[in-house]
Amino acid sequence: MRFIVAIFLGILWSIVNLKGASSHGDQPLSRIAIHNAVFALDDLAYIKASPSVIGLKGQNSEWVSLEYQISGPSIDDWVGVFSPGNFSSSACAPENPRVTPPFLCTAPIKYQYANYSNPEYKDTGKGSLRLQLIKQRSDFSFALFSGGLLTPKLVAVSNIVSFANPNAPVYPRLAQGKTWNEMTVTWTSGYGIDEAEPFIEWGPKGGEQRRSPAGTLTFDHSSMCGAPARTVGWRDPGFIHTSFLKELWPNSVYTYKLGHRFFNGTYIWSQMYQFKASPYPGQNSVQRVVIYGDMGKDEADGSNEYNNFQPGSLNTTKQLIKDLNNIDIVFHIGDICYANGYLSQWDQFTAQIEPVASTIPYMIASGNHERDWPGTGSFYENNDSGGECGVLAETMFYVPTENKANFWYGTDYGMFRFCVADTEHDWREGSKQYEFIEHCLASADRQKQPWLIFLAHRVLGYSSCTYYAVQGSFAEPMGRDSLQKLWQKYKVDIAIFGHVHNYERTCPIYQNICTSKEKNYYKGSLNGTIHVVAGGAGASLSEFSDIQSQWSIVRDFDHGFVKLTAFDHSNLLFEYKKSRDGNVYDSFRISRDYRDILACTTDSCPATSLAS
Repeated sequence: MRFIVAIFLGILWSIVNLKGASSHGDQPLSRIAIHNAVFALDDLAYIKASPSVIGLKGQNSEWVSLEYQISGPSIDDWVGVFSPGNFSSSACAPENPRVTPPFLCTAPIKYQYANYSNPEYKDTGKGSLRLQLIKQRSDFSFALFSGGLLTPKLVAVSNIVSFANPNAPVYPRLAQGKTWNEMTVTWTSGYGIDEAEPFIEWGPKGGEQRRSPAGTLTFDHSSMCGAPARTVGWRDPGFIHTSFLKELWPNSVYTYKLGHRFFNGTYIWSQMYQFKASPYPGQNSVQRVVIYGDMGKDEADGSNEYNNFQPGSLNTTKQLIKDLNNIDIVFHIGDICYANGYLSQWDQFTAQIEPVASTIPYMIASGNHERDWPGTGSFYENNDSGGECGVLAETMFYVPTENKANFWYGTDYGMFRFCVADTEHDWREGSKQYEFIEHCLASADRQKQPWLIFLAHRVLGYSSCTYYAVQGSFAEPMGRDSLQKLWQKYKVDIAIFGHVHNYERTCPIYQNICTSKEKNYYKGSLNGTIHVVAGGAGASLSEFSDIQSQWSIVRDFDHGFVKLTAFDHSNLLFEYKKSRDGNVYDSFRISRDYRDILACTTDSCPATSLAS
């Protein structure tokens, strides 16, 4: 009882002093007036969680049952999930050592209303919930609040719940390395290099296994650029490890498991995983790529997590898992999990995608909700990252960049060349990124890699969303001014963007003019680039303008994702699938020969060429 009261007093001290901390406006929990909270211990109120120890069989996630009671119940009562379980001010370091508390450590990782599954709660004051927890390197407790979100009153705190081994290595994320025959594995654990040595044990499936060391990264408050990432949203990220598996045989299946060797000679292991090595660049085989943006995360237990506007996220993830045997690589082009400075959400996102990312490369691009923050060099001076300023995305995932602060890169997958831009840094002519984009496009060997794809987060091409239409640009202002001549010169087949939360496809287009009247089966040269918005993988949907542009041939106000299938060097299938059922709702084919790629079209050949 003394322990619970001590937590109460610590919580009260930190909560009532949180008035100076402002959370990101997009966060649903910003509606909770934490600074108005009061300590209201109720002798008749309680909240109990069971079991108290979970993950006894090595599970990385498990459901917990809550039972609670309160006198004077209301439909506004709610339960917050806190981790670490002792979330009092005594458990946190101050933002500034010269400033007394608050220590800004009381943001819950998610919450649910007390009457969520209890229709009689308002009459009886008794309720129950089942919530899903994942391994996040610490224990958990549950707090019962009355008074709603605007005048919260802390009335009860549960017992502590913990995983049997909360620090175990979890949530591996594969990514292509800087060469075609290299795969990287990134994972999270609670073990620093002063406690254990991280490594990967891997090898051909059924063959001899070897070990490759892993590097270890982490960061602290000082790496965050502002609130809430530095304040109420801060949570210790643990340690992020990356190992490089080199000299892979093309198309071979490899098994691997994550390992940590303690200095006393003992080991801790993850479960066994497997992946298929990438094809040799130019290899003629069926290759399947899924592309989407703005998926975010959602909670399987229905709780109101931060950014509770991703209703399609779980559906998209489920469709990928269902079709995993028919997908070779994924590109998530920005707005990854919408943590917006609430760091616990990155763990929850990597847990959600683990069945996918542990099996096939999961490549990401940077979006506004990963990078943007005033005064930090981002192209857009807004608060969309919640103070993360790119640190989480750059640390939690590997991408083959030369410098992660410049989040642009090129990567090859068989017959595909992907040029991935970073729209949160300057892309205009004369910038370093412009030079990269031109080099990436120009260096593609189109005889071996005929399918040239441009990817970016913000719409640098064409979109009919209301926001862009009102501005009159039908794209990011200045978006295509510099880049369209590169797309045309190097004959980019398809440019795919996120940021706008819907689906839209254009005709092959150059300088606002359709270069083909065909809509479903393109033969020969496209004479332009097909632009696609695929930002509807999970976040709340974006409205279309009532203006019907000639270049906009397909629109869909729903959640979904794109799949490209290269059958060989001459035939490509494009499909748009809805997340709710996985069915195809739009598609087209491209069929052509190498000479069609070589053929000159408007502005695609040097002015001095006799062919022009």
